[in-house]
Amino acid sequence: MELARLLEVNVGLFFTGKTSELPEFKVKQYNDHYRDDMIFMVLSAKDALKKVPSINPDLLDIKTNYFDKGDMFWIALDENNRVIGSIGYETIKPKEARIHRLYIKPELKRQGIGSALLNTLTNYVKEKGYNKLSIHTGDERYYESKLFYKAKGFLETEPNILEKNI
Repeated sequence: MELARLLEVNVGLFFTGKTSELPEFKVKQYNDHYRDDMIFMVLSAKDALKKVPSINPDLLDIKTNYFDKGDMFWIALDENNRVIGSIGYETIKPKEARIHRLYIKPELKRQGIGSALLNTLTNYVKEKGYNKLSIHTGDERYYESKLFYKAKGFLETEPNILEKNI
């Protein structure tokens, strides 16, 4: 758990080439205090994808489904400590992690939150000695997800499975 605390990322205000201000947020290890807010954010993200909002069972008990297995889960919080993003991973093979539940509040996409969450996860698993990440990108409704991961160097190795050596 100490490594996760060391990897807490604080991202401040900065400007893009368009000089538009981006939101201030921080990435931190999940704790149950944020459970309901995270679930609300995930349901909003799914609704924006025109998917019937439902909650994945693993999100109802992060401790059991991630922490107790030696895996990790993070959230992004805005300046009001509201959940605006999430990401986690599970170990699927020795030295290989599968990314789970990268969700961003729909109105805050393309503002660096997903990249900060993915960087936090990547740095954490590299420190733990992992050498490969993979992600199941889902069906065609998740085309933005597939484009995001490909832009981050992931390659499609099977239909809807992307991988990256780290």
